[in-house]
Amino acid sequence: MGLFSKLFPKKDTTPETKERTPLSIEVGDIIVYDLTDYEVVGKITYRQGSYEWISYQLLEGNNVIWLAVEMDDELELGIYKTINLPISTSFPKQLTYESKTYYLDEEGEARVVGEGRSKNINGRTLEYAEYCDDEEEGFISLEHWGSEIEASFGYPIDAYELKIIAGSN
Repeated sequence: MGLFSKLFPKKDTTPETKERTPLSIEVGDIIVYDLTDYEVVGKITYRQGSYEWISYQLLEGNNVIWLAVEMDDELELGIYKTINLPISTSFPKQLTYESKTYYLDEEGEARVVGEGRSKNINGRTLEYAEYCDDEEEGFISLEHWGSEIEASFGYPIDAYELKIIAGSN
């Protein structure tokens, strides 16, 4: 190291990229799951009192999946896909989907903060219900957004199944 480099050190102009975790994923990041690269195009943060959970909208071509993330006693992750499930405005105690029965596990109301493709729901309140099968290997999530109920089928995954690549944001 020369005298000038000691007196006038070069400033690194490369922006520092924060390491991402499932709880700090941002719109624009890339998620590698099941050998497929997905772009994070939307993020919904749900809040019920002081409790919070997140859903990330992941896009690969025309394929959309959702990554659900919550920190309960431990980190819980799930992959969800939208399904067609005719439901009335009240949540039933049990549901049948693909010849399997799912039982109401919890329901409530949450306020949401949306980012990216989900920014149009920012500040709204929704009613939700979560269902699980007997083995707790499959889940159905219902979200009542005013005039419509959206249904999703999901299953748990482990954090090691994901690779998170920070985007340029």
